[in-house]
Order: sequence, then structure tokens, then C-alpha cells
Amino acid sequence: MDPTLGTHTDGRPALRFERHLKHPLEVVWRAITEPEQLSAWYPFRALTIDLRVGGHIRFEGMDAVVTQLDPPKVFAFSEHAPPEMHRESDDLIHFELTPDGDGCRLVFTHVFDDRPAAASYGSGWAVCLTALEASVDGEEIRMERPSDAHHEQLIHQFGLDKGRVERVGEGYQVRFERQLTRPIEDVRAALGDLAADPSVHIELSPGTGHGARLELTRTVSSEADADLDSWRQRINDLVRRVTAG
Repeated sequence: MDPTLGTHTDGRPALRFERHLKHPLEVVWRAITEPEQLSAWYPFRALTIDLRVGGHIRFEGMDAVVTQLDPPKVFAFSEHAPPEMHRESDDLIHFELTPDGDGCRLVFTHVFDDRPAAASYGSGWAVCLTALEASVDGEEIRMERPSDAHHEQLIHQFGLDKGRVERVGEGYQVRFERQLTRPIEDVRAALGDLAADPSVHIELSPGTGHGARLELTRTVSSEADADLDSWRQRINDLVRRVTAG
């Protein structure tokens, strides 16, 4: 099941997944709270877990603190983003397990700062949770690269391809911010007529995952000149060119 994107009580974006796992709570609980088992499917290797509220979790590259604990039902921690994820602060990871038929239901929630990254996180977590299922099933774990198609599906599902118009001085500014799945050099090579338009300012910077972050701005004299749909289509065309290359 695809994730939903909502808003946490603290106002930040929240991704929510639901999965049915054909194992009792205790089996899945070990897979999410024991360092060796967690490391088998989580994006960061867990070195140590002090399993108590306020206890520290050491991952390779970052640290976290346990914020909720109700064995074998609820486990949550706040992880401090590594330096390369400069758009994030302290993400919240929350697991909730409940009995469900022949196994249990897992509700996994990720609360974060960087809304434009939601599709990147969503497609990445989908791979991780599939690996979790394989882990508890005793099957081979394959941590594959998230697919471009799923990333773009979530971009549109979450409305992350939409731009906005902001008042700037005596005029207006059209603004789009889009997470991509290809590195900066690939995106720059595919810009084409977008880069040649003198009315457009384009900034490419490192984003989440493996891709660049595109920020496009254009100043217009009135809201009527914004033409958001046309610019959204031009950016969608850019994405198709980049991913086809």
C-alpha cells in the first residue's frame, strides 16, 4: 500500500505506511528493536540500542533518542539528521504494531521537515519496508534502488509538482521546488530551453537520495501571467528527458 502524506501535530509533514505482516507482534518487535535485525532492512546500520525512553541509539553516521516505548506495540525515536541532509533537523520515526488476523498490522510513520523530499522518502521507505517483510519471512533481503516511476507517482500523488505564486515588491514570483532522481550534472545537461529563458532563474543543489533539487523562479507582473500549469508541464518534460537518458 502506498503511503499517505499528512501533517503531524507539530505542523511538519508526516508519511504514513500500513503493512500487514504474517507474524506475531513479538517477531516483528525484534525486527525493529534489535540492532542486528534492524540493520538488515533499515537505511542506516544500527550499532547499539538502549531500549528505554530517553535511551540512545547509535547508527552509522548519526544518533537517535528513544521517545516512546510500549513493548511489543510502540517504538519511536527521534534521529538527528546527518550533515549531508541539511534541510532536516530531528526526524521522528514511529512504529505501531497491533494484532491483525494471522499476524499483525504495522503502522510506520516518518515525520520530517523537508516537504519537497516526501516522494524521495516515500519511495525509499517502500523499499525498506519490503525488505522488513522479507526479513521476518526469512527470505533473501534485497535493498534495491527506489524506482524512478514510483518516485514520480508519489510526486504527483502528493501534489509536489505544483508551483506557487508569491508577491515580491511590485510584481509576483512563480516558484517551483522539485526533488529529482538524477544527479546535478545529468539535470543540467537536460535543461534545454529552460536554461536559455532569460526570465527564469534555475538553481540546482544536492537533494535527498541520489538526486538533485531543482528550484525554478520566474518574476511576472501579475498573477494572471503566472501560468503555473504550463511551467509545471515544462518541468515534467524535463523530468522525462532526464530519466530517459
